[in-house]
Amino acid sequence: YVGNLPFTCTKEQLSEYIEEFGEVTDVFIPQDNYGKPRGFAFIAVKEETVEAVIEGADGKEFMGRPIAVNHPLPPGEKTAKRKGASLL
Repeated sequence: YVGNLPFTCTKEQLSEYIEEFGEVTDVFIPQDNYGKPRGFAFIAVKEETVEAVIEGADGKEFMGRPIAVNHPLPPGEKTAKRKGASLL
């Protein structure tokens, strides 16, 4: 899973960037009902490079934004909301 992507990011751009850390086998960027990217993607990489990709790209700047890279959650599962978090 790759989050906080710029909406202008293409599959090719993301794949090229992630290739710095491991071999990419597939990239899927979900789109909204209007065909616009939703700001996140799912990437598939060679099994032996998964951790290197996460460690190398998570929190790094890509196209002017810090991206989040981690293992995807199982379908239908959502991250736990942080209690006590406030908006700044």
